[in-house]
Amino acid sequence: MKVVVAGATGAIGRPLVAALRRSGHLVYALTRGGRGTELVRALGATPVVANVLDREALLRAADGLAADAVIHELTAYKHSPPTHYRSPGLRRTNTLRDIGSRHLVEFAKAVGASRYLTQSLILGYGLRDHGPEPVTELASFGRPQGDANDPFLAALHAAEDQAWQSGIEGIALRYGLFYGPGASATFTRALRLRMLPLPSSGTGSMGFIHIDDAAAATVAALDNGRAGQAYNIVDEEPVTWDAMLDAMAAAIGVRRPLRVPPRLLRLTTPLVTAQMLDLSIRVSNAKATSELGWKPAIPTYREGVRTLIS
Repeated sequence: MKVVVAGATGAIGRPLVAALRRSGHLVYALTRGGRGTELVRALGATPVVANVLDREALLRAADGLAADAVIHELTAYKHSPPTHYRSPGLRRTNTLRDIGSRHLVEFAKAVGASRYLTQSLILGYGLRDHGPEPVTELASFGRPQGDANDPFLAALHAAEDQAWQSGIEGIALRYGLFYGPGASATFTRALRLRMLPLPSSGTGSMGFIHIDDAAAATVAALDNGRAGQAYNIVDEEPVTWDAMLDAMAAAIGVRRPLRVPPRLLRLTTPLVTAQMLDLSIRVSNAKATSELGWKPAIPTYREGVRTLIS
C-alpha cells in the first residue's frame, strides 16, 4: 500500500515507518517542513509538506498525491508528556485530535484513501478505578467525568468519531502507555535525576505497550483491521506505576523513585497524579490478538524494561 503517516517523527511514528517499510508499504509522511523534511527522509519516507491544522494548505498538498491509507499519530508532546491540565502540549494535542482529525479525514478522501487509522488511548475509558474485571472495547469511551479531564476525554472521543464518520474504513487504536527505546527517554532521564517521585500511598494498575509492539499492531490493523472498530493495544499484564517505574530504575541502574505524599504531587503534577492515583484499569487485548493476527512480542514489562539498557 501507499500509506501517509501524520506524526512520523514522533515516539510511535519512527518505529511505525520502519515497520511499514519492512512490510513492503510505500510511506509518505506529513511534515511542516524545515528540519522535519530531513528527518522524514532519514526514516526512508517521502515528505509531504503541510500543517494539518491549516485545512487549505493540507488539501493543496493532496493535489497529485494518491494513497491507499492515512494513519494519524500526531501529538504535540515535543519534549515530554504533559503533567498539568494547562499544559500547552496537552491543549495542542486536544486540538490535533479534534480539528486535526477532521482535516486529515478530508485529506484522506482527497488522496483516494480507503482506510483511515487514528491514534487513541486506553485513558479514554476514564481516569477512575475500573475494578478487577478486564475492560474491553465495548466499555463506554470518551465520556465526560465532570472534572478537569473532560477536554482530554472529549478530544479522544472526537478523534474516534472522525474515523467512524469518515465515509471510508475507519479504525481506532486504543494504545496503552508507550515505553521502550525512544519512547521512555523522559522517564529514564527523570529517573536518573531523581525527579520522578511516586505517591507514598501506592498506585493503580495501568496497561502498557512496548513501542515496537505498538508499531507492529498498527501495521496489523492496517492490513487486517475491520472498518468501524476500535482495538485495545496493550501487553499481556497490567502493572502498577510503582512496579513499572521501579523496574525501569533497576534496568538502567539507578535508585528507585522517591515516595512523597500524594497531596504534594497533586499540586505540582495533577494530570500525571490523577493517572497514578485515580485510575486503575485492567485492559483486555483479546480482540486485537484474535482479529488482527497480532500478539505482543514483548508480553510484559518484565521483558520490556530490559530493552532500556544501553
